[in-house]
Amino acid sequence: MAKKEKKEVIEREYTIPLRREFMKVKRHKRTPKAVKAVKQFIAKHMKIEDRDLKKVKVDKWLNNELWFRGIKNPPNKIKVKVIKEGDIVKVSLVNIPEKIKYIIERENRDKKEQEKKKKPVEEKKEKVDEKSKEEVREEKEKEASVMASKELQAEMQAKEQKHISKQKPMKTERIQTKTLPKK
Repeated sequence: MAKKEKKEVIEREYTIPLRREFMKVKRHKRTPKAVKAVKQFIAKHMKIEDRDLKKVKVDKWLNNELWFRGIKNPPNKIKVKVIKEGDIVKVSLVNIPEKIKYIIERENRDKKEQEKKKKPVEEKKEKVDEKSKEEVREEKEKEASVMASKELQAEMQAKEQKHISKQKPMKTERIQTKTLPKK
């Protein structure tokens, strides 16, 4: 009998105080320390084994929010939503600004469109597999002959271009304006 493990999904919200942590380091290292502090806080409160920070995945929008004001001035505290699925913990922003929501929706829509485009490509691959080996070989030979003919045409055009004399544009007579003498 195979045991089916149910992945427990734990979802929580935290307000993480960052100032206490990033004030311990030099000014130009504050935001990287804030990111590490978020991971350490989550590892502690979500009870990750050995407090392994590699198991804490920070959402790119949370990361952007931490880095928004630069390396020297991260936010003092941040409100996050934490989802634990098995060993991996995902951290994301709670209060996402409207502007970012639109960007996220656009990215999701673009991903769906790309998946739709990939499906016809996969279907074409299946059709190609159905063709016999001879048909595939014949198609390759045709493509090779077409490429060879294109190369020959390109060489011929290059030779013709060398032999065509370059004609200089005709010089137009310049109209000279004369100034009237002073009285």
